[in-house]
Amino acid sequence: MTNEELLQIIEQAAREKETVLDLDSNQLSSLPPEICQLSNLTTLSLYNNQLSSLPPEICQLSNLTRLSLNNNQLSSLPPEICQLSNLNWLSLYNNQLSSLPPEICQLSNLNWLSLDNNQLSSLPPEICQLSNLTRLDFSANQLISLPLEICQLSNLNWLSLDNNQLSSLPPEICQLSNLTRLDFSANQLISLPLEICQLSNLNWLSLDNNQLSSLPPEICQLSNLTTLYLNNNQLSSLPLEICQFSNLTQLSLDNNQLSSLPPEIRQLSNLNWLFLDNNQLSNLPPEICQFSNLTWLSLHNNQLSSLPPEISQLSNLTELSLHNNQLSSLPPEISQLSNLTMLYLANNQLSSLPPEMCQLSNLIILFLDNNPQLKSPPPEIVEQGTEGILTYLRARLEPKG
Repeated sequence: MTNEELLQIIEQAAREKETVLDLDSNQLSSLPPEICQLSNLTTLSLYNNQLSSLPPEICQLSNLTRLSLNNNQLSSLPPEICQLSNLNWLSLYNNQLSSLPPEICQLSNLNWLSLDNNQLSSLPPEICQLSNLTRLDFSANQLISLPLEICQLSNLNWLSLDNNQLSSLPPEICQLSNLTRLDFSANQLISLPLEICQLSNLNWLSLDNNQLSSLPPEICQLSNLTTLYLNNNQLSSLPLEICQFSNLTQLSLDNNQLSSLPPEIRQLSNLNWLFLDNNQLSNLPPEICQFSNLTWLSLHNNQLSSLPPEISQLSNLTELSLHNNQLSSLPPEISQLSNLTMLYLANNQLSSLPPEMCQLSNLIILFLDNNPQLKSPPPEIVEQGTEGILTYLRARLEPKG
């Protein structure tokens, strides 16, 4: 869009007293000062342009409540933008911001602030004055620490700080008592402050891709937690305290150093997703089979040589991933997983499949690649895919009676 075309759009919008203006994806490299004529605007969207700066006149859009500047080339914000006192939604992700003006504290009505994928290495203490913020996203920046003042944002319910360089968290984080979602994944955390366990309203917590070797026992106080991600850490055992999360529905522990699971894991009776890929598990405790609500169980890249017959109790399971283990056989009871649609068994040491598996009537995907000792079904049947394999097994199942 040329500057002349943009001026025409602005003039027309001013004449018609437009309240919403969408200028997304127009290759705009600048905004003219005439933008200030749009005094009735409440929403201005400038997503996916080439803006490297904003005109000071933008401060005259006094009725603006929503401003989107995502996917531009902004390296700084003019202090004047902070005069938009009615703004409640400001999105600036995918820019080149290295700092925020202290004047940002003037945006007192702001409740949504997105600054992910910038180059921020620090935050101004004044951010604590944005007392109405409910959602704050600083993902994918270069933060090495948090100002204690951020912990004064008591109305926050969503805080994302993933993909930064944080090595520790301030104990004062416990003051964010309304948090329901907290993301600290892809940082450099080696431990958690005990105070994090006081965030009693938290229901979603991600600590993926850190350097955690243990969790504080007090973590069990997060009684409302439904989702917990601990992938890519250094956990060698599952803390028993996790087993007290009675409301947990999703637990992910991929890429750790777990060699066993405690029997107490059976207490997680509401789990419907459990991910344990890339660990060192050599067996499964029968207790894991008490998860009657489980729909997805992923165990690839472990050292499993067998499965407990009790696996038949996972009656709601739809996906079971077991590739890259050391399985030499499967229990006939696996045939009782009547809701199973996907079963991954590639890269094991299976010599045969139990004929009873033909009873898996909902099975759509069955992967058996790279089982060099597999004789039943033979390679030519495996090449026919899932339906061919099930037909072969059906023919081998002796009729009962």
